[in-house]
Order: sequence, then structure tokens, then C-alpha cells
Amino acid sequence: MAGTFSLQIVSPEGNVLKEDVEFVVLPGGAGELGILPNHSALIAGLDIGVIRYTLNGDVKRAAIAGGFVEVIDNAATVLADTVELGEAIDLARAVEAKERALKRLSSPRINEIDLRRAEYALRRATARISAASDNK
Repeated sequence: MAGTFSLQIVSPEGNVLKEDVEFVVLPGGAGELGILPNHSALIAGLDIGVIRYTLNGDVKRAAIAGGFVEVIDNAATVLADTVELGEAIDLARAVEAKERALKRLSSPRINEIDLRRAEYALRRATARISAASDNK
């Protein structure tokens, strides 16, 4: 197919996605990374956020909680810590997770470790909500 490249997303649970896509935007550690066909070789760390990819003209989304991307030979491989395709996310559960994290963050007696955990949970829940909401 002209104008496409292979996108593969892998997590510890196995292969999540393997498609020929037109474009992908990834949440990099220093901002978003855009990948088009014939992109130059690249290895980069990924942050918590939303992967957006264009498949047959439709924009699809997936929530990711960090990992790495390798782009080489017209293929992008994402090695994700965790990943959920937008259409598979339980939006109500993600909203509940966000509310729990906000509640923990508002506690006056939160210690440093619990603070970091709550911030991490909030970022993940926000990414999941964004990926699920945009796919409905």
C-alpha cells in the first residue's frame, strides 16, 4: 500500500495491534512524536498518554502507560508497559479511577510515595478517558 507503514503495538500481555497505518502520533517524553511513511530511523521513550493513528482515513486511539518506540524500515514498533485500545476501555471504570486518584490527592495526610502513586493513577486514568471518549 502506498502512503502507509506498519504499526505494531506490543505489551507484556502480547501483540495488541498490527496494522498498516497512514500516520501515528505518540506521547514522547519531551512531547508528541509524529510518524509518517518513510520516517528516518528512531528510538524514543514514551510517556503516559494517547496514541493516535490513522487507519483507512479514520483516527483511532489507544491509551499507553509508557514504553519505547522503534522506527526502522518503514515500520514502527511500540513496546508498551501497558496499552488499551480506545474501543476496549470501560469509560465508567476509567472515570471512577480518576475520581479515586483525585480523592487521594486531596487528602491532607498523604505521604510522598502515596502522592506519586496517586499522580501516576490520575495520569493513566486521564489518558484512558481521553482514548475512550474520542473513540465513541
